[in-house]
Amino acid sequence: MKVYYIGGSPCSGKSTIAEMIASEFSLHYYKLDDKLEEHMKMAANASKPRCMAYFEMTSEQIWMRTPEIQFDDEVEIYREIFEYAMSDIETLKVNTQVIAEGSGLMPELIKQSGVTSNTYICIVPTPEFQICNYGKRPYVPYILEGCSDKETAFANWMKRDCLFAEYSAQTASKAGYQAIWIDGAVSPDGILDFVKNKFELK
Repeated sequence: MKVYYIGGSPCSGKSTIAEMIASEFSLHYYKLDDKLEEHMKMAANASKPRCMAYFEMTSEQIWMRTPEIQFDDEVEIYREIFEYAMSDIETLKVNTQVIAEGSGLMPELIKQSGVTSNTYICIVPTPEFQICNYGKRPYVPYILEGCSDKETAFANWMKRDCLFAEYSAQTASKAGYQAIWIDGAVSPDGILDFVKNKFELK
């Protein structure tokens, strides 16, 4: 079973590109975000510290921390759950190729798994693109519910994701993978064509 991987940072259009590829080429779409809470609970049950701590925190405690602490926590949580994501993908009972997408598919971890450079790409948004578009997502108020200062909480969240985008792009380059920055100048169809060419999908 051949698997194509899209990693990177939130609000970069990863899901949109993965959905378009899955539709055009009849691939099975594995969306890591759909399994995130399940994987985190598995990690917490396995006594992995960052996931254990996360489930003990309130929204206030999560989002009012400094962006740097949130970023470090995000990276470590993805490290703790990575084995569960890869196990899911490896045991998929499908008769098609797979497109797997999610921020937790971090370049450093993907590299350790032996994924080749022509089956992985990292997509990250510029800060301006991220902040402009993230605020439009309907679930944002629900995520921040319970925070005493939602404006500061959202600013912390956005800064965390900017740090994660930088980290993702840098580690992709070090691992020999390609990272592309999304700023809105190229249409989704243009990005799709680029990714298709990268994956050599015809």
